[in-house]
Amino acid sequence: MVKEWATVIRWQKGRALLRYGSSSGCGSCGARATCGSYALSKIGPNTEHELEIEIEQPLVAGQKIEVGIPEGSLLRSAMLVYLTPLLGLFIFAAFAQFFDFEQVWVALFGVLGGFSGFFVARKIASYLRFETAFQPVVLQIGLPPTEFSVQVNC
Repeated sequence: MVKEWATVIRWQKGRALLRYGSSSGCGSCGARATCGSYALSKIGPNTEHELEIEIEQPLVAGQKIEVGIPEGSLLRSAMLVYLTPLLGLFIFAAFAQFFDFEQVWVALFGVLGGFSGFFVARKIASYLRFETAFQPVVLQIGLPPTEFSVQVNC
């Protein structure tokens, strides 16, 4: 299970809008010299993402929630996104090669196949987006910010 802590932005009628960002611990491990995620996080902007999930328990803004998604569905999604355009590229280019088109046309057919594979992946993803296996699961719910206070007696 891939886990991430998110902050509640708002909760209305059983739907929560969550915001999560890149992990603050990323880059503190010893493998950062060879880590692709670390290198990409240094190049790109520090982005935050929003996610809307269904949760019946009332939440307040600022509350922390741990959400998770199974590795299997994450791997299937990655395969869909990366392999479908690649498969389209190879099939269209092989089709053009089979009919003895010039190499320029083979390359153009390959590009067309890559774009076609991308659109096929988007269509498949739109069907899979409502499947329960691809939905994030609430693992833990933290205390609301108003419930937690620290008193120091000097």
